Amino acid sequence: MPVFIDQLGREVNIPKSPKRIVSLVPSLTELLADLGLEEEVVGLTKFCVHPHGWKNEKTVVGGTKDFKIDRIRYLNPDLVIANKEENTRERIEEIATFCPVWVSDVPTVESAVDMILALGQVIEASEKAQSLAKQLTQGFVKLTSNKQHSVLYLIWQKPFMAAGKDTFIHDMLKRVGLTNVVDSARYPELTIEQIKELNPELILLSSEPFPFKEKHRLELERQLKTQVELVDGEMLSWYGSRMLKAIDYMKKRWGSSSSFPRLNVT
Repeated sequence: MPVFIDQLGREVNIPKSPKRIVSLVPSLTELLADLGLEEEVVGLTKFCVHPHGWKNEKTVVGGTKDFKIDRIRYLNPDLVIANKEENTRERIEEIATFCPVWVSDVPTVESAVDMILALGQVIEASEKAQSLAKQLTQGFVKLTSNKQHSVLYLIWQKPFMAAGKDTFIHDMLKRVGLTNVVDSARYPELTIEQIKELNPELILLSSEPFPFKEKHRLELERQLKTQVELVDGEMLSWYGSRMLKAIDYMKKRWGSSSSFPRLNVT
């Protein structure tokens, strides 16, 4: 049985050409589809909304953190794909007692490209994975901006939670000249007073995991007297094949030819 090294440095014994795969990561479910694994993926989470229709065709095993281990065991997978940040370590370790688990860890664009290449080898889709990795590498090289603006990226409300400096979101923002004002790690909680002290030029409200809406944007602009924008969270936090769409999305929003700021808040 071939041995592969996952992104945590673990040795994982995986059958050649796995035929029954469970994905516990929405962005990697979409990646598996784009790499041609429609038949092999038998299980996914309730948050795996891409590709459309898969949730009706595959077995939903629960959420990314509260997935049903007995349901996964029933599917008899020969590979489970997980993520260090999105899934719970103890529950992944429990799955690993009866099934190979390949764990990704993606804090940067470069590590996302490495993940795609490594996973391509695991699932025997190296040619497609290499093509995708090449497109991404070339696309991010061309994604430049002559602007430098400070930004706060919020992912949650009550309490407010922001993307910190060691996150994939942080690295994506950096690609278009947006400097994260949060210097702490992971996803710190913030009060309105702390946000005022950080004094970002731009606040971005993500569509996920908390679904920020126009009413939240207007209220924060009123409170903080700074520019607040709604953004598609998938484009800035999904580290699979959706990154191709993200390049065009960011170029249009914050590339060198885009305008900033949108308005002056008074």
